[in-house]
Amino acid sequence: MKRIIASAVLASAFVAAPVMADLDLAKKSGCMACHSVEAKVVGPAWKDVAAQVKDRARIINSIKKGSKGSWTSVTGGVPMPPYSPRVSDENVEKLADFIMGL
Repeated sequence: MKRIIASAVLASAFVAAPVMADLDLAKKSGCMACHSVEAKVVGPAWKDVAAQVKDRARIINSIKKGSKGSWTSVTGGVPMPPYSPRVSDENVEKLADFIMGL
């Protein structure tokens, strides 16, 4: 029984490590100024984005080019600024995967 519990704890650590790394990437990229995982800040909570937007390419495009109008009822019309080229394409994809995995 102890081995099963130890295995479960170890497995959860491997899952949590990438999530924490991606959350750190979001902090370093400036995303947390307007977003959080659980609650609306200026922009929508990422869990809400993950629940409503199933198109990875759309999330990537919104991060790269910015967006306006998709979440007006949440943002009050405040646009999301573009994050490319300040955030690399590779990191934009990591951020999109992080959001979609919530």
